[in-house]
Amino acid sequence: MNKAYTSYVPINQKWAKQIPSHWDARRMKAVFAMRKERNNPIVTENILSLTAKQGVVPYAEKEGTGGNKPKSDLTQYNVCHENDLLVNCMNVVSGAAGVSRYYGAISPVYYAFYPHKDENIWYYHYIFRLLPFQRSLVGLGKGILMHESEDGTLTSVRMRISMDYLGNVLLPVPPREEQDQIVRFLDWKVSGINKLIAVKQKQIATLKEFMQAEIEKQLCAYPVVSVVRLKQLGTFFKGGGFSRDNLVEDEEYPAILYGDIYTQYEYKTSIITHHIDGTAYSASRKILKGDIVMAGTGETKDEIGKSILYMGDQIVAAGGDVIVFHPNGGINVEYLLYQLYSQAALKHRYINGKGDIIVHIYPTALGNTIITLPGEADQNKVVAIINEIIDQVKKAIAVLTDEISVLREYRVRLVADTVTGKIDVRGIEIPEYEFVDEDADADNEDGSEEETEEQED
Repeated sequence: MNKAYTSYVPINQKWAKQIPSHWDARRMKAVFAMRKERNNPIVTENILSLTAKQGVVPYAEKEGTGGNKPKSDLTQYNVCHENDLLVNCMNVVSGAAGVSRYYGAISPVYYAFYPHKDENIWYYHYIFRLLPFQRSLVGLGKGILMHESEDGTLTSVRMRISMDYLGNVLLPVPPREEQDQIVRFLDWKVSGINKLIAVKQKQIATLKEFMQAEIEKQLCAYPVVSVVRLKQLGTFFKGGGFSRDNLVEDEEYPAILYGDIYTQYEYKTSIITHHIDGTAYSASRKILKGDIVMAGTGETKDEIGKSILYMGDQIVAAGGDVIVFHPNGGINVEYLLYQLYSQAALKHRYINGKGDIIVHIYPTALGNTIITLPGEADQNKVVAIINEIIDQVKKAIAVLTDEISVLREYRVRLVADTVTGKIDVRGIEIPEYEFVDEDADADNEDGSEEETEEQED
């Protein structure tokens, strides 16, 4: 490799230097030109969106409703062509990059690249969607705030990488025929891995469906003694007094946010993952052991009203849009929790949820949820059986989740070794196979469901 490129290699991009001697290494601006076509006058109304999970998709097909809504004035957008490499300059280190299969309009936060010469754009798609490559870009952005989770996932907030820096990033450049073979090889191998992951994800989904069906079955297994509304069994109040700005690493003051309820916890928890500063904690509303917390806001009607029973001993601050239910004395709160997971309770939330883009539900509506109560002894039996079912299903899901993690790690290593030439694929014959795209959860997803979506200034 030409030593003249060495000074342009980011501190974590040394992997790009370990390439075969017959390959080249070029700065990105030497490989790609940036497309600068404005959508003015309007030539397309097909707005494209880019996320780490899905890659490039039309905005109407984007999963979830996270991220900012498109601008109404499409003349402020640029144009992306089919087979352009699209990069979100504010989230590329979180995986928001990939080749577009569409012609459409893109937000100004996106860079659209096309090769100067004859290159296989899908070879570079594999590079930009690769976690080690994304990590190599850390430190190039301005206004960057990075968080690395235990699994190595990087999450960025309001980070922008300028073309001055991105254009000088080194890319490995094999001969064109080898690029083609690398893409064929990886499409084949990655499809096989993705197929295995999809099978295991389907097994997880089946287990969750079984668990929900068993909960429903147990809730209907014993004679009903009384029918009441939830508000008759306790009192409601809303959390508040702090925001995300008050979050700190210090673990002295625990706090739960409404988004945590449907992303961090399942049924019950005694461990709280977020913490806030002491001033905000003092001003906040608190939850105690035995309280049920519900999400008052969500992006879908499945999320609003989701309930979590807090089982810990700490006094926890409840954030805004957290609805807290404090049960009366003598109530079997675990039985009450499972009632809130019944199909009848879910239907009630669907009917009473308000809004389209962001959905809300209010304590008054939740308080009118119908609760059917068998006798006390039967309630205890139901709780014991459901707890056992959940425990067994969670163990089975944990095994499958670990197996998926191993497959994803293997996929990352396979792609990394292939696109940098550590695996020589030139003499490998590619058989007939079924192409399977990336699994539903990308390698760099952390489960938080936070979209690496377009973020307008």
